[in-house]
Amino acid sequence: MRPHLPLCSLLVCLTAPVMPVQATTGCARDAMLVMDGSSSMDEKGFAPRTLTRIVEARQAMQQALPEIAPVRRVGLLIYGPGGSEGCDGISLKFRPVPDAAAPVLSEINKVQPGGMTPLTASVEEAAVVLGTDGIIVLVTDGNETCGGRPCELGADLAATSRLTVHVIGFRVSHDPFSWNSPEVSEHTEGTVAKCLSERTGGMYVDTNTVDELADALRETLGCLVIGMRTKPKHVER
Repeated sequence: MRPHLPLCSLLVCLTAPVMPVQATTGCARDAMLVMDGSSSMDEKGFAPRTLTRIVEARQAMQQALPEIAPVRRVGLLIYGPGGSEGCDGISLKFRPVPDAAAPVLSEINKVQPGGMTPLTASVEEAAVVLGTDGIIVLVTDGNETCGGRPCELGADLAATSRLTVHVIGFRVSHDPFSWNSPEVSEHTEGTVAKCLSERTGGMYVDTNTVDELADALRETLGCLVIGMRTKPKHVER
């Protein structure tokens, strides 16, 4: 004897409503977060009771990373502190890994700001880690100060890879007379690091608060919602 069909028959199952779900795109690409840990990240703003940039950056990471890490593999590189000279403090903490929120936050919490801003060399090292495809998100509070040429690097990356560089300026302090940033005259406002995003098809996001920085991290590292699952058509048998 053939067994009875389950209570949920084929007809009933096919006509039952399906709960909407979010689908995502873009998360297949690994990402490297390149974080500014230079001495200027230890500076406060002019408003009363303003926290240092590094403290506010930690708060923004705590908001955003737990939402991002479950859907994208993220690695971390920090520049600024730890070098024997002002410009060689570039530290690759780890390559892209799943569920990276805890290790990213752990490393960011350890940062004692110091050194200068070798942002071009740092992005170049992150590019080597990712190879020919992926996303680099650079967080910086100012200009290149170690002689690097971000505009030149951006053009090279665009010509030789599918890497996308997003740049988040956080409480950017612009110095138009920066003594060791050869390309600084190309951008009279903000940071010359904009070149990296402009030339690789990425975004530049200017932020001044914890919430703005957290939103920028979500926008650049997160995934786009592309739709909802629809109900199937009624099936007659």
